[in-house]
Amino acid sequence: MHYSVKSLTVISSSFNHRYLTIGIFATVQATGVTILIISTVIPSLRPPKCTRDSATTCTPASGIQLIILYLALYLTALGTGGLKSSVSGFWSDQFDESDPEERSRVTNFFNWFFFFINIGSLSSVTILVYIQDNLEREWGYGIRACAIVIGLVLFLSAEGLKKKKKKKQKFPHSNQFCFLDRAAIKDPFAPEANKWNLATLIDVEEVKLVLRMLPIWATTVIFWTVYAQMTTVSVSQATTMDRHISKFQIPPASLTVFFVGSILLTVPIYDKLIVPIARKVLKSPQGLTPLQRIAVGLVLSINAMIAAALTEIKRLRAASSLGFTNDPTVQIPLSVFWLVPQFLFVEAGEAFTYIGQLDFFLSECPKGMKTMSTGLFLSTLSLGFFVSSLLLTIVHKVTGNKKPWLADNLNQGRLYDFYWLLAILSCLNLAIYLVFAKWYVYKDKRLSGEGIELEEAEPTFH
Repeated sequence: MHYSVKSLTVISSSFNHRYLTIGIFATVQATGVTILIISTVIPSLRPPKCTRDSATTCTPASGIQLIILYLALYLTALGTGGLKSSVSGFWSDQFDESDPEERSRVTNFFNWFFFFINIGSLSSVTILVYIQDNLEREWGYGIRACAIVIGLVLFLSAEGLKKKKKKKQKFPHSNQFCFLDRAAIKDPFAPEANKWNLATLIDVEEVKLVLRMLPIWATTVIFWTVYAQMTTVSVSQATTMDRHISKFQIPPASLTVFFVGSILLTVPIYDKLIVPIARKVLKSPQGLTPLQRIAVGLVLSINAMIAAALTEIKRLRAASSLGFTNDPTVQIPLSVFWLVPQFLFVEAGEAFTYIGQLDFFLSECPKGMKTMSTGLFLSTLSLGFFVSSLLLTIVHKVTGNKKPWLADNLNQGRLYDFYWLLAILSCLNLAIYLVFAKWYVYKDKRLSGEGIELEEAEPTFH
């Protein structure tokens, strides 16, 4: 799903308008979920039910059944990728960023945009999971499909939104990355100048804008590497711990509720408490700038890895003192709530980092490249999970089988060392990030310094 976002950016940018793009990809997403419903309702489109206690051999899925399943999943991923790379840019277009009051509303919009995304996530991992487990799976898919269709109808009914008048940006010539200026020099040997062999100065300056954003892009990947551990090794930790609340046992995967819960707390606290204080202290209408928000998220991710390492040390000591080191299946009498701090730190960090990145990449990119810029931001999520997989592979090979950090039996491993490694890498990354954040000059400040302002123009299409 993460990788579909990156690949769909170019596709969604090629349409005449993000409004149309959103409508098309929402339809594609609804189609994927509908096919998934059909495959669960019609017995011939799925293999017969099979349980672990079944005495007979489970029947594998046939070729046509797998084709239907993959078609549903890929259409859902395709639709999600197109939506994610377009919807935030579309809504930010409804604000006039040259107006300081509306510019502050954009930041406020991103806060609550992210908040309601996570309301949906919370409903998905609680209400819909309960319905699927206690009724039938097709009910859960059906509710999802209906929600998408209702949202699509409501969106298309507000057609007037797409007529929001946009503004064209003038850019002064900059000496930075001056080698790119050659693209705007006419080649005397070219038979005829066209957009393929001759760029305008505006085109060159827009490319320079994107290049200035790349160091920030690169130094946010490590946050999502840390985030990935909460859905992998941290869940493995939870399976060995006491997950009971009275007589109820929490499924390890349901710890994602702490993810969403911390976000739902962080966003209102930031919007209603931190922003007013930051406005007074920093004398900024935004409160914290996008780069400052990202920095806070990176610091919180470091705290998460420190908390995770300390919790793992405590878990191993409990296992050793009780003689459970050689038994990977036994449940250690240590409450799973010891893992809550690392989940809370990461998810509070996500609220700062995600919104900060979204604001930064949409406000700092050229006006006609918002979809591409959103895709650039979302690619950091994909790369973060990729780096996580790469790190896990390297650590497993380097530490070997004698004293492995990542053992099949966590009670014999040294998972805390892996967390310490991530904490160190995150600290180094934070130092590099702060250098680039200090070096970066926001677009509006750079343009105001040159005396360049936004001017009215014909509507531009993305």
